[in-house]
Amino acid sequence: MYSSPLRLSVGACFGLAALALAGCGQSNQEAAVSAAVEAPAQAACGKVTVANMNWQSAEVLASIDKMIMTHGYGCEVEIVPGDTMPTLTSMMEKGQPDVAPEAWINAVREPLEAAVQAGKLHYAARSLSDGGVEGWWIPKYVADAHPEIKTIDDALARPDLFPAPEQPGKGAVHNCPSGWNCQITTDNAFKAWGAAGKNFVLLDTGSAAGLDGSIAKAYERQEGWLGYYWAPTSILGKYEMVRLEAGVPLDRVAFDGCNAKADCSQPTKTDWPRAEVFTVVTDRFKNEGGAAYEYLARRSWNNDTVNKLLAWMSDNQATGDDGARQFLRTSEAVWMPWVTPEAADKIKAAL
Repeated sequence: MYSSPLRLSVGACFGLAALALAGCGQSNQEAAVSAAVEAPAQAACGKVTVANMNWQSAEVLASIDKMIMTHGYGCEVEIVPGDTMPTLTSMMEKGQPDVAPEAWINAVREPLEAAVQAGKLHYAARSLSDGGVEGWWIPKYVADAHPEIKTIDDALARPDLFPAPEQPGKGAVHNCPSGWNCQITTDNAFKAWGAAGKNFVLLDTGSAAGLDGSIAKAYERQEGWLGYYWAPTSILGKYEMVRLEAGVPLDRVAFDGCNAKADCSQPTKTDWPRAEVFTVVTDRFKNEGGAAYEYLARRSWNNDTVNKLLAWMSDNQATGDDGARQFLRTSEAVWMPWVTPEAADKIKAAL
């Protein structure tokens, strides 16, 4: 639980106002009345539960929301553990927690839309203004040296630029970590683009650490690298990578119906869908959160901002709270438009 030591009850504030009116001059009377009026507005926020999803970008966003709503709007914020399906299901069925700061809604769109239509839940701002991004990437130094490489087909025409570590003469496409759904979509994309016939092999990276390590190693040696990745992540904040254009539009039917399935018999060339990422709130909080809800309705950032913050967190072994403080101290141009000037002053004073 995180509560402001300056927060008074409504009754205490009215009591202070009465004392001031009885024994002070006109200016003090006005100040006391102002305090009495202001207190109920802050108290309206009350207690708020915020889900801390179990990935880095969602963790730091929950901490940012906690600090801004606590110090800026006088809320009593409790961070609770969360994950996409359990959190949104609990919000639909029990009205708790009040806020899911970073809900990736593609996988839960149908039940979530039903809950929104029923008035149980509401969308606030897009957490990620440019959405969650997937695809095949190459290092920026490769893109700069070879500006002709813009699409997946362009890259697959140059296996010499992306050499397989243990197979001389062949190029490599680095796969998504084992057991993840993106391993399936990458395998099917490899087949759809006919990469094997273009002298490429699909390289199993084994784990997220293995995939990240392959990018770091390529950067250290300034070598070619081609493979699957996604944003926002700390790796893309630390190492500049360029997402290749698919060269074809998104075919949602083909992607969902075949490319995303392990038993896909005829994979199709298609772009990856961009994940929609929203802040979701309960009906109670939308109606009772006041200015704190209005903050969440404005609060949105882009992948580049998140990538850089996550890179700082990884380099400094920082917690979500550490990352939140770093962001609030160094990125006022990003977060100040989310809040009122009065709230901004209180937040800066608390840092």
